[in-house]
Amino acid sequence: MLRLIGFDGDDTLWHSEDYYRRANEAFAAIVGRYADLDDADVHATMLATERRNLALFGYGAKGMTLSMVETAIAVTGGRIAVADIHRLIEIGKDVLQHPVELLPGIREAVAAVAEAHAVALITKGDLFHQERKVRQSGLAGLFGRIEIVSEKDGAAYRRVLAEFDLEPAQFAMVGNSLRSDIEPVLRLGGWGVHMPYHVTWAHELDHGVGEGDARRMVAVDTPAGIPAAVAELAARAAR
Repeated sequence: MLRLIGFDGDDTLWHSEDYYRRANEAFAAIVGRYADLDDADVHATMLATERRNLALFGYGAKGMTLSMVETAIAVTGGRIAVADIHRLIEIGKDVLQHPVELLPGIREAVAAVAEAHAVALITKGDLFHQERKVRQSGLAGLFGRIEIVSEKDGAAYRRVLAEFDLEPAQFAMVGNSLRSDIEPVLRLGGWGVHMPYHVTWAHELDHGVGEGDARRMVAVDTPAGIPAAVAELAARAAR
């Protein structure tokens, strides 16, 4: 039987990627005053810089801000003005302070799932930023456990399951990212509810979920579909 349902935070409970997209647009507008965006391939350079820096800075707005500064200096050949570097820092601060706006119907969906299962919030990113978003979301009271991890991989999920004394087959994860929320759990032998967000960071698009994983996951379009999807997975697990 399913005993624990995990929920992702960013773009599953509340909007997030939209703010990062706007930050990248503002970043490109600043760098575009110094270099041709197409010739410099700014967005690809920025993504490569962020990926390279993940092991140092982790996920989130702080790592993005440092990567914007590094990319801007590289793309402009060091010509970018100090004032514009300061503007990049302010863009990052704006992301860190963005309002927490819940996805429509998500509170009701989590509450409905919590009537039949233990629920936990498992989210990744900068500790301070994630703690702020959890606090401002007003959802903390719905979860029996809140985990903020630096990476969502098999090791992280195994640790959480061990602390609950659960086997992977007793756990399902709800999230928007196949790479971080679904694939690691499926590979352990767990279950997944995939609810795609309308935009996804390019780094999260790389995953290995395929047709062979269909039995262990259910896709939904909106939060309203989550309780039924969890019930369906619970029925499959029972069989």
